Amino acid sequence: MTRSFLVTLGLHLALVMVLPSQEKSPRELRVVEEPDRIRIITDALEASIKKKGYVSGVEGGSLRDKKTGARDLGFGLDIVDWIMEPGSDEAYRDQLPGDLPYEFNNLVHGKRAKRSIEGPQICTQAKELQPRVIRGDDFIAIQQEFTYTLAAPGKKPGSQWQQTIVFPAGQRYFFSADRITAKNASDAMFLRIDLPGHIKHKNGDTFSEIYLSYYGKIPSDKFTKDFAPDEQFLYTRNETQIPQRMIRAYRIRDPQTGRLGPWLAGMTLDPAVVYEAWCHQRGYVCMIQEIGGRRIQPGDRFGAAYIIGYFDSIEEMEKVYDQYVGHQGLEVSAKGWKLTAKP
Repeated sequence: MTRSFLVTLGLHLALVMVLPSQEKSPRELRVVEEPDRIRIITDALEASIKKKGYVSGVEGGSLRDKKTGARDLGFGLDIVDWIMEPGSDEAYRDQLPGDLPYEFNNLVHGKRAKRSIEGPQICTQAKELQPRVIRGDDFIAIQQEFTYTLAAPGKKPGSQWQQTIVFPAGQRYFFSADRITAKNASDAMFLRIDLPGHIKHKNGDTFSEIYLSYYGKIPSDKFTKDFAPDEQFLYTRNETQIPQRMIRAYRIRDPQTGRLGPWLAGMTLDPAVVYEAWCHQRGYVCMIQEIGGRRIQPGDRFGAAYIIGYFDSIEEMEKVYDQYVGHQGLEVSAKGWKLTAKP
C-alpha cells in the first residue's frame, strides 16, 4: 500500500468523521389538531390557538419558551374585544344590544368616555372561530376572522376583523397582526385588544417588574392595590410626540423561588397606530391597548402588526424591534410571509 494512498484514505476518513457534526438537525415545526384548539410546536416555542370558548389570539398560559420553560402569565396574547369610538352612549343606552353598553367612571374603565359601536366582544362572545393553518418551509401561520353582528343605533353591523399569526422557526417570538375592514364611518374608530396580555399575580409574586417604552420600568409592588387605567401609567397618543418604540413587557418571576426568568414583550411595530394603552391593576395587571383612533369611512382598513414573545433583556427587545419598525400588516401564503407597511 503506497504512502500516497494512505494519505488519501486518511483525508477521506477525516471528512467522513467531520461531516456528521456539521449537519444541521431538522427544525421542529409541528401542528397538532385537537377538537377545541390547534397546538403549534416549533424548535423554540409551543403555543395553542383556541377554536372554541375564549377565542382569538394565543391561548393563555400556552406560550412556552423552550429555552427557559417560562409561560405567559395571563388570559391570552393579542386577545380581541370590540370596535369602539370616543363618547358616551347614555342617550341610547336602553337600545344597545348584547354586550355593547360600556360602563365608565369606575375602577375598571376609568373616567374617559367611550362607547362600543360594533360587537360582540370577540374573546368572550364569539364562542367559536375557524382558525386556518398555513404551513411553509420554515414557519407555521394561523389566520382567523370574525364579522361583527351587533351595532349601536345609527351604525350597521358587518365590520370584519382578521388576525394573522406567524410562528417562524428558530425564534422565541411570533409575529401577529389585527386588521379591521370598517362597515361604518367614524371620526375616531379604534379596536381594543390585550397586548401583550394581562398578568395574573398575587401581590406581584409572578413578575418582578413591567417595562413600558414610553414610561420606563415599574416594580411589581406598584400593582398590589387596584387603580383605574387613567390614574397611573396611561398612554394616550400625542400626534406631535409619537414615541420611538412601542414596547410593553413584563419580567417573569417564579413565585416559589423568586428566580427571575425572561421578559415577555408585546411590541407594536408602528408606534403611531396606538391610540391608547393601559397598564393598571384590577385584580390582575390589565394590559389593554387600543389601535386606530382616526377618521374612517366604510370600506377603509386599519390595523397593527406586533412581535410577541420572550427576550433576555430590554436591549434585545429594542434590537429586534428596530429590525421591523414601521410595519402595520402581515401577509402570508404557503410560499412565505412578509410584514407590510399598511394593514
